[in-house]
Amino acid sequence: MLKEKFFDEIAAKFSDAIANSPAKDVEKNVRAMMASTFTKLDLVTREEFEIQQDVLARTRETLTALEARVAELEEKLLAGNPQDSL
Repeated sequence: MLKEKFFDEIAAKFSDAIANSPAKDVEKNVRAMMASTFTKLDLVTREEFEIQQDVLARTRETLTALEARVAELEEKLLAGNPQDSL
């Protein structure tokens, strides 16, 4: 029983020493500096990135379809008026 109390006291003192050590302050400062840097980088979550990736893919598909439609209409227009060119 005396040994347990002795070891508990030493463990508590050791924990207090680590909590109050300069290493703990350095860790807190580095974490704060990293958080500040990440805030300035204007990062997005993976979910937001994947949503925007899907939107871009759909936009590309729509653009490709519209380009094909315009080319088709231009061909029809030129077929109706062969002397005019675009």
